[in-house]
Amino acid sequence: MAARKLTTRSGRSAAGRFLAEGAQAVREALARAAGRDRPAAVHELFVTEQAASRHADLVRQARAAGVRVSTVTPRAAELLSETVTPQGLVAVCDTVDVTVAEAIGDSPRMVAVLVGVSDPGNAGTVVRVADAAGADAVVLAGDSVDPHNGKCVRASTGSLFHLPVARERDVADVMTACRAAGLRVVAADGRATQRLDDADVEAALAGPTAWLFGNEAHGLAPEVTRAADAAVAVPIYGAAESLNLATAAAVCLYATARAQRSQSSRQ
Repeated sequence: MAARKLTTRSGRSAAGRFLAEGAQAVREALARAAGRDRPAAVHELFVTEQAASRHADLVRQARAAGVRVSTVTPRAAELLSETVTPQGLVAVCDTVDVTVAEAIGDSPRMVAVLVGVSDPGNAGTVVRVADAAGADAVVLAGDSVDPHNGKCVRASTGSLFHLPVARERDVADVMTACRAAGLRVVAADGRATQRLDDADVEAALAGPTAWLFGNEAHGLAPEVTRAADAAVAVPIYGAAESLNLATAAAVCLYATARAQRSQSSRQ
């Protein structure tokens, strides 16, 4: 089965396609394919008989959109899955990443930049959080995970299809693009002297902001933090040693969303 190759990064890169597994991901993929804003094709839907019965609405929607629907055995579905308990519903989709310039756009208000993030579950969760917080885009910079990785797609719970996602190995180029679009680049750094709850930090977040989030184990490299316009730490009020990446990103992105909405309500 040619689709099996899409479970590897090299296979996805060669084909320009990836697998979206599960009802929520398939539903969002079909919705994006039908939309006018950044459409991306769904080429085929693999479904077991049990899943077809359970999700008859999605099968009908796929067929109505001209998507080829192929019934497969549970074993074949397992081969396309990267989960312990496959849902028996997998769509073959065009990859959704765009250039950094396309993702950021002309007048962004908030962008999340993941620098060297290697865990696909964390990356997918940050995509979901960025979507929920109203971010304009997510950029995976440096040696970061492929956003089309199966675990990343599942962790995003469909948000991968909602907002622009870009990849760029050169972190400096990403920061330059953010500044060119009018964004202030802020590094999330637990060692920073400025804290997220400082009054002047909260006020500054009301402006267009690009947040930099680093690797799960090592955070941002010192040279990246120094190159940012500001470095800010999420305060720890209890005894926890730190927050994990996705949780820290949620706190930072929502702080920006709150500051920007508060400013808008006063204007």
